[in-house]
Amino acid sequence: MKPFALLSACALALCLQPRAFAAETDPAQVNLDYAYYSPVSLVLKHFGWLEQALPHTKVGWVLSQGSNRSLEYLNSGGVDFASSASLSAVLSRANGSPIKSVYVYSRAEWTALVVHKDSPLKTVTDLKGKKIAATKGTDPYLFTLRSLQLAGLKKDDVELVHLQHPDGRTALEKGDVDAWAGLDPHMAASEIQAGSRLLYRNKDFNSYGVISVTEQYAKQHPQTITKVLGAYEKARDWAVKHPDEFAKLLADEAGLPLEVAKLQLSRTDLSNPLLSARDVASSKAAAPILVSEELVRRGVDVDPVIDQLIDTSFGQTLPKP
Repeated sequence: MKPFALLSACALALCLQPRAFAAETDPAQVNLDYAYYSPVSLVLKHFGWLEQALPHTKVGWVLSQGSNRSLEYLNSGGVDFASSASLSAVLSRANGSPIKSVYVYSRAEWTALVVHKDSPLKTVTDLKGKKIAATKGTDPYLFTLRSLQLAGLKKDDVELVHLQHPDGRTALEKGDVDAWAGLDPHMAASEIQAGSRLLYRNKDFNSYGVISVTEQYAKQHPQTITKVLGAYEKARDWAVKHPDEFAKLLADEAGLPLEVAKLQLSRTDLSNPLLSARDVASSKAAAPILVSEELVRRGVDVDPVIDQLIDTSFGQTLPKP
């Protein structure tokens, strides 16, 4: 082979080498949120397993009060890993945020429509003309819209009062609103401590909880993402194997009575953390409400957005806990 041809062949071979072989350096700092609606994040933070997985990286923690805040932190650069409801992530991506969902932190029945213990309301239809507290852009908000639609009501048939989840609970218990789109653990606490009643439940209208990153972060730090999710897996495995200690940890970290924590966890499924084609289909089934209620930009086709959002590849590389 001539020298020029040999050099060309070598150059081509180098170009074809996968980028995965290039050593990736973990960033100097990794920021992620923790949330009482994501109990596994509390386990991860408590035991310091992420700090162990990233020994040369400073780990920062930010408390999130809801999916809307979590995704705001992600899109503003406040965190690198955000915990939100899957439909909230769809909404964020559909409205222009280049994010990727890479892991399921729980599959919980974490939201329902809640009324005061003395409320005369019996069905969703009874909510016509009433005030409902809900946190815009979160799973409880979307749950409310889907529930109203199923009952033959429109958003304009009720008065939606936009409050963060803890404030929604307070408003319900004070009688300032007629119903509240609840979220655990606030919902479980209101049930036990104030006698609040679940007016309407629908497990199929609850989306699942996802960890999301920006597209840029996914491209630049795939090995770091795998390490973070590996630490999450260690925390999830511990939670599944130690239910009593898990409930106590949630109660202590969130400042909840133990019975409230146990009620929340009784509605929480940690058995399947991997994103799959089934999750894509589930999100697409829920997507029409985003379009009909004009929650996404006009002209956006939500199905391709979901295909771009959900990344199943990281789950395939997760180490065993």
